Amino acid sequence: MKLNYRRTFFIGLAFMSISAFWQMYDNIIPLILQNSFHLGETLTGAIMASDNVLAVVLLPALGALSDRADTRWGRRTPFIVVGTALAVLFMTLLPVADNSRNLPLFMLSLGAVLLSMGLYRSPAVALMPDLTPKPLRSQANAVINLMGAIGGVYSLILISLLVGDGATPDYTWLFAGVALLMVAAVIGLLCTVREKKLAAQIRQEYGDEMMEAEPEEPKAVDLSKSEKGRDSREAGEKLPAAVRRSLIFILLSIFFWFTAYNAVTTAFSRYARTVWGIEGGGFANCLMVATVAAIISYIPIGHISGRIGRKKSILIGLVLMLGCYLAAAFFTSYHPIINVGFALIGIGWAAISVNSLPMVVEMCSLGDVGKYTGLYYTFSMAAQIFTPVFSGFLLQHVSYRTLFPYACVFSILAILTMSQVRHGDNRPA
Repeated sequence: MKLNYRRTFFIGLAFMSISAFWQMYDNIIPLILQNSFHLGETLTGAIMASDNVLAVVLLPALGALSDRADTRWGRRTPFIVVGTALAVLFMTLLPVADNSRNLPLFMLSLGAVLLSMGLYRSPAVALMPDLTPKPLRSQANAVINLMGAIGGVYSLILISLLVGDGATPDYTWLFAGVALLMVAAVIGLLCTVREKKLAAQIRQEYGDEMMEAEPEEPKAVDLSKSEKGRDSREAGEKLPAAVRRSLIFILLSIFFWFTAYNAVTTAFSRYARTVWGIEGGGFANCLMVATVAAIISYIPIGHISGRIGRKKSILIGLVLMLGCYLAAAFFTSYHPIINVGFALIGIGWAAISVNSLPMVVEMCSLGDVGKYTGLYYTFSMAAQIFTPVFSGFLLQHVSYRTLFPYACVFSILAILTMSQVRHGDNRPA
């Protein structure tokens, strides 16, 4: 059994467009809110968390809705196309509102963009498990995350090249460049992935067993050993108690590591300027180092995870990131060696992101993939509701220097909860 890398690459086009948007959003929207509209850290953090409030409500519901959809284009494709079209349409208004200093127009446009992005995030991510046998999902997710990282690097390059010095540069060409990539990505997906036809073909080729989830509690803690004689669960069937316990602990882990990571990515453009004295779009270079390191490591990590297990890979990534956060807290100005730490952060995050979603969907039936993908995003988005507000409060009222210690605390919590997960690890075919 081998992964079809070419097909998985095209499946990942939707996630590439999503990642390009969020990379720009996390780095540029806070600067616009503070520099163009003169909002404080706490209020900026609250606005940055608003998209995640929408996501907590929308993503599970839309994921479950896409599970039940049945169109000539498949279950997920209609959501991806409509969501992308609406997001691109409303994105064009953001730089117009920024340049005219029109806060009401900016907030309305931002809300419309976030609703549009929420429309297709869960369906886009659920497309990979739909079209990939479960033993290959870590490798496939490595490709998906690689595509996402390429989208992120694309946005970071645009930021580095197109964002000028000064407090209020013109972001028009930056938004246009990201919108262009989103349109090109969805067209590429439509031209290369015939979802409904592929889904039927793959189920016929591999059988239902290879597409369904881990049905019951393993009898041994060693998750690398497969067990026989178990029947797959039907969609919507209640999880066994032990599997449900593992699901709760991995969802808590997702909350904690996103709380740590998102605090750094959301506040880094401001932290780099305030603490390390980096001007203009120069902060994007550090983030680009992390993203390029992740791109290089995704595919190897997918193969390594197949050998040592998803859980071990995630724990290694968490420890690696914890060490880098701790080291970064001691720098009072920019030094080139910081880039080494960001490269290691990128590798650590790659180890986490490649394996976490496959662990969650491994615990559900194929008919519930969209629902469980939405559940994954519920906890990741809940973290991103909490962390911009809380970390923003600390940045404003205590010190910017609290950023990396804050990330350390929540990384430790993620390690503790992840150590309690006993299900969802990869099993040999």
